[in-house]
Amino acid sequence: MPFAQLVLGSPGSGKSTYCDGMHQFMGAIGRSCSVVNLDPANDHTSYPVAVDIRNLIKLEDIMRDDQLGPNGGILYALEELEHNFEWLEEALKELDQDYVLFDCPGQVELYTHHNSLRNIFYKLQKLQFRFVCVHLSDSICLTQPSLYVSNVLLSLRAMIQMDMPHINVLSKIDKVASYDELPFNLEYYTDVDDLSYMTPHLEAESPALRSEKFSKLNEAVANLIENYALVRYEVLAVENKKSMMHLLRVIDRAGGYIFGGAEGANDTVWAVAMRNESSMLDVQDLQERWIDQKDDTGIRV
Repeated sequence: MPFAQLVLGSPGSGKSTYCDGMHQFMGAIGRSCSVVNLDPANDHTSYPVAVDIRNLIKLEDIMRDDQLGPNGGILYALEELEHNFEWLEEALKELDQDYVLFDCPGQVELYTHHNSLRNIFYKLQKLQFRFVCVHLSDSICLTQPSLYVSNVLLSLRAMIQMDMPHINVLSKIDKVASYDELPFNLEYYTDVDDLSYMTPHLEAESPALRSEKFSKLNEAVANLIENYALVRYEVLAVENKKSMMHLLRVIDRAGGYIFGGAEGANDTVWAVAMRNESSMLDVQDLQERWIDQKDDTGIRV
């Protein structure tokens, strides 16, 4: 029963950096881990690639042979992977019971309404893979109300489309301190609290957003998100050990890894950390760690 993470996110959200950091972190805690590159445009990775879609199909070949642009080419590549699923199945068998990270392309169409990516992972679930979808969002979205609300909508749509255990993550949280001061504490953004409080800040962004038409639209969007009540966020600073420990613990709980699997109790170092509640970050710790204070080196830790 292999456990795996499906790493999603818009371009620039830090997916490949996350896969590299998580791969190194798992090596440090003694967990065997492999990374699968599903981005046909990614010809240079910072992590060791165990399975690479580019061995099946390359974006530049699709664009040249089929006269497609980059976005269309990536959609075509994932359709090809779906139709040649046996290639992926055989490649994954070589990984045995390794924990697997799937580094996906950044085109949001792939996990909002295009079905190939979802179909591929449905097939893998039938082969007993246990997935957690890790959806990364750049924390820059916190700095602009419209970006934040749009990002919450994107997260919600991905949760509905992918239909699997799902963790939304605000990446690069250590950079928040360098942005302009946020109107709300970090807890407001991570818990996706009452979005009506965001309305005055939305209206302040642009005169166009102050009209009655947009006021009703903002209210409708807020009600939609609150009626589903699905979205909340974890935060991540990849280079911070405690942040990575906290997130992996949340992922392990969501996917059932903590209840035993291929490695189970053999993951000794991690098992000890999992029993240590102090390894978890609470919201106040997050606020103080990355927004309110600096360490002696001047870097948020």
